[in-house]
Amino acid sequence: MNLSDSKDLVTEIDRLGVQIAAAGVGIGRVIFGQPRVLEETLITLLAGGHLLLIGVPGLAKTRLVETLGTVFGMEARRVQFTPDLMPADILGSEVLEESETGRRSFRFIQGPVFCQLLMADEINRASPRTQSALLQAMQERRVSVAGHYHNLPSPFHVLATQNPLEQEGTYPLPEAQLDRFFMQVDVDYPDREAERQILIATTGANEAEAQRVMNPLDLISAQRLIRHVPVGESVVEAILTLVRNGRPETSSIPEVKKHVSWGPGPRASQALMLAVRARAAMQGRLAPSIDDVLALAHPVLRHRMALTFAARAEGVAVGDVIDLLNASVA
Repeated sequence: MNLSDSKDLVTEIDRLGVQIAAAGVGIGRVIFGQPRVLEETLITLLAGGHLLLIGVPGLAKTRLVETLGTVFGMEARRVQFTPDLMPADILGSEVLEESETGRRSFRFIQGPVFCQLLMADEINRASPRTQSALLQAMQERRVSVAGHYHNLPSPFHVLATQNPLEQEGTYPLPEAQLDRFFMQVDVDYPDREAERQILIATTGANEAEAQRVMNPLDLISAQRLIRHVPVGESVVEAILTLVRNGRPETSSIPEVKKHVSWGPGPRASQALMLAVRARAAMQGRLAPSIDDVLALAHPVLRHRMALTFAARAEGVAVGDVIDLLNASVA
C-alpha cells in the first residue's frame, strides 16, 4: 500500500478510527467516567510515546494500564517503585555462571523493562538514581548493562503513575526524565454518576473484563500511519507560536516573561505535532485543526514548564499560563 495516495490514506484512517473506537469501548467496560484520560492515553500510544499519570491513589490508574495491555495484546509488566528499588531491579543484571566443564561466563538476566508495556507504579516513590535508570530505555528503546547494549521489544511504552508531590515519601522526577514523557495526564475524581457505576460494576459477583481488540503489530502500523497524516501550515504556525510563547526568552506575553522560569523545548513542539495528528486520525479526520492544538496543549506542556518561586508564592499555576498560551493562538 502506498500511503502517499490520498485514497489509501483515507481508507486507512477510517479503518484506524473503527479500531480505536472498539478499543475505547473495550476499555470503557472496565474504566468508568474518565473520557479525557482515556482519549489522551490512546493518543500517546498512537504517537509512540510514554505517559505520566498523576492522581491520588485509588483512581484506577494502575487498572487503566493493565486494561490497555489486554486490549492491545501487549506483553505488560509492572514495577512497584519503592525507596529501596535499585536500577538493576528494572534493567536487569549479569550473573556469573559455571558450566559442567568448569567454564565460567557471564549471562545477562533481563529485568522487567524488557516488555512492550511497562507500568512504573508510583514512580516518584523511588530515589532519583532509580528514576533516571529509565531515561535511556525511554529515549533509545535499549539499555546498557556492563558495557553491552540490549534492545527492547517493539512497541515499547512506559506508562508511569505518580502520586501528588504533596504526599509523604515522594521524590520529584528530574526535568530530563519528565521531558521524555509524551504527555502528563492528570486523573481527577470521577463524577457522581461514574462513581455510582464503579460501585455497581466492581462489587458484584461478575466483574467486567477487557477483551483484546488489537495486537502489537496493529499498533505499530497505526503509529506509522499517524506520521503520514498531513498537517496544514496554519496548524504548524499555531504550534510554533504556542510553544515559543511559553519560553520567557522568546515570549510576547508579559505574564510568561514574569512567571515562567524555563519553558518547553523543541521536544514539546514535536509532541504536539504527533498528538494533533493522532487525535485527528482517531476521530476519522484526514488533517488536524487548531482546535486539536488547543485541546492538547495542557497535557503536552504542563510538565515541560516551570514557574518562578515568586509566581508559585502568588498562587499562579502552570495551567493558568497554558491558558494564556492558548489564547494567543485561538
